[in-house]
Amino acid sequence: MSVLSLPPAIFVMGPTASGKTDVAMSLREHLPVDIISVDSAQVYRQMDIGSAKPDRETLKKHPHQLIDIRDPVEAYSAGDFLKDAREKMSEISASGRIPLLVGGTMLYFKVLLEGLAELPQANQVIRNELQARADKSGWPSLHEELKRIDPSTAGRLHPNHSQRIQRALEVYLITGSPLSELQSLSKGQAVEDEYQVIQLALVCNNRSLLHERIAQRFRHMMELGLESEVKALYQRGDLSATSTAMRSAGYRQIWDYCDGLLTLEEAIEKGIIATRQLAKRQITWLRNWPNAHQIQVDNGEQYYSHANICNQSLKILREHPIL
Repeated sequence: MSVLSLPPAIFVMGPTASGKTDVAMSLREHLPVDIISVDSAQVYRQMDIGSAKPDRETLKKHPHQLIDIRDPVEAYSAGDFLKDAREKMSEISASGRIPLLVGGTMLYFKVLLEGLAELPQANQVIRNELQARADKSGWPSLHEELKRIDPSTAGRLHPNHSQRIQRALEVYLITGSPLSELQSLSKGQAVEDEYQVIQLALVCNNRSLLHERIAQRFRHMMELGLESEVKALYQRGDLSATSTAMRSAGYRQIWDYCDGLLTLEEAIEKGIIATRQLAKRQITWLRNWPNAHQIQVDNGEQYYSHANICNQSLKILREHPIL
């Protein structure tokens, strides 16, 4: 089957606070698209403010698939996303509309494009042992260990990226093989074999401007009630700082405040720093991302309007026979 005969799909990617959701909703005003969220925090119920989830009125006007589909006590993996996203894409295409996937969880986009290696299920005993070691000596020490075992994977991870360091070491301890080696044996049909995918990457000229925007947004989240949101999760009693959902930037730092480990102002500052680090990782992913059309979201001094960014996106999309 030729590429031109495949149904279309649109990806909108970019770092946190770059305006991805607004662009997606603007495109929905012009194109017959339905939105699928690509966000590892927005899948969870009760995590609204800190995940920058669109509010109820916005979701009523612009429905998003794969939002509020898990309780925070439940794990949600890239494999779960791959299954769920492909199912939603198929439903949207069958209805005669175009799936538009938007978010900043770059690993999720990667597994859609490349498939997913068959990896072992999580082993809670091994995870607990690794967590105990990290609590004693810090995640950077486990990162150094991962460098010796699997330099390829370690080279892609920040020394404090606890969840992925833990998973890489867990996979090695279970299988005896490096995670990068297993991932090279990718299985499952890539989404580009079934769809004509047009990828849009929102990029920032001025990193300082993005950092300023991240800080402003985080403090606005606090004004909206992020502290109360995390306290409600903390008081449930079935979550901990090591829960997958609570590892999200912002949530972990406010959780540490609830645990008495930080003052509120320290938690806010660390939350802003963690979000900036997340944006840096997202930008690194996008820098080496193949086949993505880059769209500038600022002119070096200020951000463009949503209408301007939407028009840049539409210009690229109209160069492809998707309409």
